[in-house]
Amino acid sequence: MGRTYFVEESIGQYLTELSTKVKPYVTGLLIGQCSPQRDYVIRAVRTPPKEQQQEETVGPPMLASMDEEWITTHASQVSRMLPGGLLVLGVFMIVTPELAKDGQNALRKLIFSVEKCLSKRRLWKPAEEEVSDRAALQICSTTKKVVCRSYDVQDPKSSAKPADWKYQNALTASWLALGCTVNVNIHIPLLATSPNHDLEKNTKNGLNRWSKQIEDSVFLINGQVKDEDTELLEGQKKFKGNTQPSIQFSDVKVLTQLGQGSSPRCTATVQVCSGSINLRGAVKCRAYIHSNKPRVKEAIQALKRDIINTLSDRCEILFEDLILNEGPQKKNIEREYHVLPQRLFVPVAGSSVMLSDYKFGDEDTGEIQERFVEMLDQPVQAEDIHIAEGISRGKYLPARAGWGWENAH
Repeated sequence: MGRTYFVEESIGQYLTELSTKVKPYVTGLLIGQCSPQRDYVIRAVRTPPKEQQQEETVGPPMLASMDEEWITTHASQVSRMLPGGLLVLGVFMIVTPELAKDGQNALRKLIFSVEKCLSKRRLWKPAEEEVSDRAALQICSTTKKVVCRSYDVQDPKSSAKPADWKYQNALTASWLALGCTVNVNIHIPLLATSPNHDLEKNTKNGLNRWSKQIEDSVFLINGQVKDEDTELLEGQKKFKGNTQPSIQFSDVKVLTQLGQGSSPRCTATVQVCSGSINLRGAVKCRAYIHSNKPRVKEAIQALKRDIINTLSDRCEILFEDLILNEGPQKKNIEREYHVLPQRLFVPVAGSSVMLSDYKFGDEDTGEIQERFVEMLDQPVQAEDIHIAEGISRGKYLPARAGWGWENAH
């Protein structure tokens, strides 16, 4: 039996509008959430057009000429804007009848390329029982025929499986939200034996170790430790249909373990260091979970991944900004401090879910609005941009050559 995708009704209208602009095809991403019983698609986002595409009109249109790197880069950028619980769970393609025959092969290739790109960035590993099917949606621009299939991205030899595509109104109206603030204080030593410190590589190694600490943390949901196999809503009043006035929000506290690992015995290593990187501050994290009898384990896993992703993504964005503005060589030059971008949240039109983004102190509102239009094809009003955190400032540690980040409120 194939997967069933429950889809926000407004996506149907969005795809119909896109189909009128097909020349000769358009691709895009499907954003949503997987669960053991069913999958949810809350947004479809077309691939941003490249400027040179306007000029490439010579010769017959071919799906083989599709810019795979451009599409996977878009997927990588979009994944940074997704809070916990949401992911790129598929790819869609709207094609003319002449190209329909080759559409599924192209979609299959894209799905595996996108997953490979996204998995490289992750500091966490998917659970064994996790859903690994991803959707491949093909729509004919003339007949409007919809064909939905799924592929298991954990199996390189996976063949297409039929899947149901069902529209539903107010899909996320009764979804649940979880939020927490995590105080970060990560010390990453730079070994004296390394002649040339690559700060990006060392930072990622340090974040890898920290992510394991987050995975082993205890999560209190509304002040309680809950059994992972129980329903998240157990003991709470449930709302039916669209009668819920607002999304249900759970406050979460994260208790990290002081000990390193579960083994009672550990070995200390003494290493000579020439400097250190210090990541300090408070980060705001958020996750969303479906309301179809969600388990505590699903909710905690979604929030854990948001905690890990948000810090990792900020560091990636910072290094990209350094390369863009100062050149690759600047990554290895000692600096007093660097400021990590702040997190912000923006509501999704017609949904109770909010998407995320990051801004540096010198970025204005117009730049954020442009990014949402380019990446998510969504106009955003200035008053809808909610800055989640205080202004960040860097702190220099004179005893070491290091970086520090603090949040000032």
